[in-house]
Amino acid sequence: MSIPNILTLVRIILIPLLVVVFYLPVEWSRFVAALMFTTAAVTDWFDGYLARRWNQTTPFGAFLDPVADKLIVAVALGVLIEYYADLALTLPGLVIIGREIVISALREWMAELGKRASVSVSSIGKYKTAFQMVAIILLLAFAPGSWLAQLGLVLLYLAAVLTLWSMCKYLAAAWPELTRSV
Repeated sequence: MSIPNILTLVRIILIPLLVVVFYLPVEWSRFVAALMFTTAAVTDWFDGYLARRWNQTTPFGAFLDPVADKLIVAVALGVLIEYYADLALTLPGLVIIGREIVISALREWMAELGKRASVSVSSIGKYKTAFQMVAIILLLAFAPGSWLAQLGLVLLYLAAVLTLWSMCKYLAAAWPELTRSV
């Protein structure tokens, strides 16, 4: 078990802990949940960097890393959708979760065809991820209506727009395969 894979497993372990901590009836619960999500976001970057730098990429890590990323984002957005109970947050949250499902399925299907590279991560996806991570951290940490939570909501909308844009780019890249006659 390599350090990058351990970091990925830590992200998965943080998922149920984040939910439990968020709902604890104590003053600091939201802030600690935000710190846990921040830890997950940092280890997401760090495990990939270490795996490449130390030449420790593994099939296990290649499979589990994107699963861990999508799970913690989907769970955090689910918690926020429930907590805020507001269409203004629900809409971009569901757009982001829905896009992740569509693109994951598209990537898996394209990989089966041997064309995974045509739907690989783009720079738009990296910006989307950055906006999304900061938005979720702010929305977890600060009370609804505070200016930092409002900033988080604006960033979540930016992430949702980039999410749709990148999804359209991925679908356009895969379109020849999607419309090909059998």
